[in-house]
Amino acid sequence: MFDLPDTERLYSALVARDPAWDGRAYVGVRTTGVFCRLTCPARKPKPENCQFYTDVAACLDAGFRPCKRCHPITTAAEADPAIQDLVTRLETDPGYRWRESDIAKMGYDPSTIRRAFKRQFGCTFLDMARQRRLQSGFSTLAAGGQVINAQLDAGYESPSAFRTAFAKILGHAPAKFSGPAMLQADWFQTPLGPMIAVSDQSHLHLLEFSDRKALPNQLRRLSQAVKGRIGFGCPSPTSLAKTQLNTFFQGKSAVFTIPLAMHGTDFTKSVWRQLQTIPAGQTRSYSQLADTIGRPSAVRAVARANGANQISIVIPCHRVIGADGSLTGYGGGIWRKQKLIELESQYSNKDTV
Repeated sequence: MFDLPDTERLYSALVARDPAWDGRAYVGVRTTGVFCRLTCPARKPKPENCQFYTDVAACLDAGFRPCKRCHPITTAAEADPAIQDLVTRLETDPGYRWRESDIAKMGYDPSTIRRAFKRQFGCTFLDMARQRRLQSGFSTLAAGGQVINAQLDAGYESPSAFRTAFAKILGHAPAKFSGPAMLQADWFQTPLGPMIAVSDQSHLHLLEFSDRKALPNQLRRLSQAVKGRIGFGCPSPTSLAKTQLNTFFQGKSAVFTIPLAMHGTDFTKSVWRQLQTIPAGQTRSYSQLADTIGRPSAVRAVARANGANQISIVIPCHRVIGADGSLTGYGGGIWRKQKLIELESQYSNKDTV
């Protein structure tokens, strides 16, 4: 998907166990015959014994076998049994109110778990569990339930704590999502975590991961634009987005035909439209993106426009990487960017974009 930088740069990343290169490059060690992630905890080989590759297939074709310590064929999160155990438990009972004492009783060190989840997901396990409970409350409200019932379904004993937690993610307290609605919000699960979609009856206005820090402000701006007339629901653009995202995550198609409402300047919109022309399975640098829109000196402005995108995946800002091939900032989290690029690598030989 991109040309690897020089061996010296990659070896430095290997020695530093730089997480920005996890899943983006692999090292084959000639003396052992194994290949590893650049973040592998094993003792580092000498530079002359290293051969770097862009993907797992290239390592296997070269005759290397996967390392049993860093499990390069699986994602980093999947290779950690503690993360897998806790995520499975959360999926089994999303309404359970987790505490650090529960983690300790399972034999895990809470501080180690906290660091592992922050490294892989950008949030702690307890943060993730709180979000899942809030999603239950959101579903109750969306179905016409009362705020008190949503609060209880979300596992909050305090009404004020529920309102505060709800507003922290959605930009408004639950009572604000009422009355005749021009825009309707829906919260749904994906393989990369919960997402929130906001649509009117004809266009999708927002599609974001629920833990994105910019989400509350994005929702407030949308609400102000429609004078507070935002509620719960799943209009046809949201329904289509959910269907096409499901197909995308199943590896069947990366084609999106959802009508989009883009909120931005003419320059920002031109960047977003150019992002949509990058085929799935390919990436571009910010400078390449600036060149293609005829503004080669506007690299920083292009980067800002990329970061302002509020329709994740459909407008594929995750396909923009650093000039040296390293992953750069992504509002949904670097770990999601890595997963999306890995997922889309299967589309590179398909007639899909």
